[in-house]
Amino acid sequence: MGHSAAVWDHRAAIEVTKDWNGIDQVVLRNPHGASARVSLHGGQVISWRNDLGEELLFSSSKAIFKSPKAMRGGISICFPQFGNCGSLEQQGFARNKIWTTEDDAPPLHPNDIRGKSFIDLLLKPAEEETKCWPHGFELRLRVSLASDGNLAFISRVRNINGKPFSFSFGYRTYLSISDISEVRLEGLETLDYLDNLCQRERFTEQGDALTFESEVDRIYLSSPNCIAVLDHERKRTYVIRKEGLPDVVVWNPWEKKSKSMADFGDEEYKQMLCVDGAAVEKPITLKPGEEWTGRLELAAVPSSFCSDYFDPQLKKSFNGIVKPMVFGVMAAISEEISSFLR
Repeated sequence: MGHSAAVWDHRAAIEVTKDWNGIDQVVLRNPHGASARVSLHGGQVISWRNDLGEELLFSSSKAIFKSPKAMRGGISICFPQFGNCGSLEQQGFARNKIWTTEDDAPPLHPNDIRGKSFIDLLLKPAEEETKCWPHGFELRLRVSLASDGNLAFISRVRNINGKPFSFSFGYRTYLSISDISEVRLEGLETLDYLDNLCQRERFTEQGDALTFESEVDRIYLSSPNCIAVLDHERKRTYVIRKEGLPDVVVWNPWEKKSKSMADFGDEEYKQMLCVDGAAVEKPITLKPGEEWTGRLELAAVPSSFCSDYFDPQLKKSFNGIVKPMVFGVMAAISEEISSFLR
């Protein structure tokens, strides 16, 4: 774990606490009052608050906070399987394991720590995992909170085995929203998607933007690296930027399925939307010694800054949003994104 001493007051960056099960949690803070809470159970971010103290991630009131089950909410790591597309447990085992902190993680680009508080976590396979997935790997996760309140993830998977292996990956991201009927998702127009409610049949998105009137469970393919969730009632927009993650999974259980889940309130589907950066359709294959990196960055900005600047011609890459104020992300954030890719 660490922080940039040139930016942070030493009192503001990091606090280590324990949860009710005695598992470590790391609280990241920035000088303006924003915070993120990371649990070593699953490497899961269970809270992300802006400088007004408003919670930006959804967590169910019925969530079960007990190992080995992952908490329903926040942002969790799905590895080496996303969903039920394989022989392993739902969403893989990474989110159910206890991670360790890593003080001497292999270096990243200096821009990945400049002006940020961060924590480096590591997961290696134990005997239990090798029985069901017999591969040697190192999964590293850096979670960082920037001075502007943006929350970022860098995941690195290295093959330390003597033979190739393949995996899928995703950041299961529960966004907190005012009302699912008042939300729209922009950036996935005209894309093909696999509908998990129709045996993964392939369709093409027809609408100008996604709105929600019933259960949804879709995998959007070859997606742009920047999309946005507009919450009209709260006048807030979540800007989601990603790299190395070609797919976007969109999920909301709606009323019927909500009532069938023990760790989810009957009406809570109205206050959440999962929008996951993922690599699902085409598994990632690593040869011995190879490493894969997947990045995700979340920003929460006033909606008045965003919709007027959306340009479909720019949404295909990070480089297209360096100068313009696409989604209202100011020039400083855009410059950070540009550096993020160098």
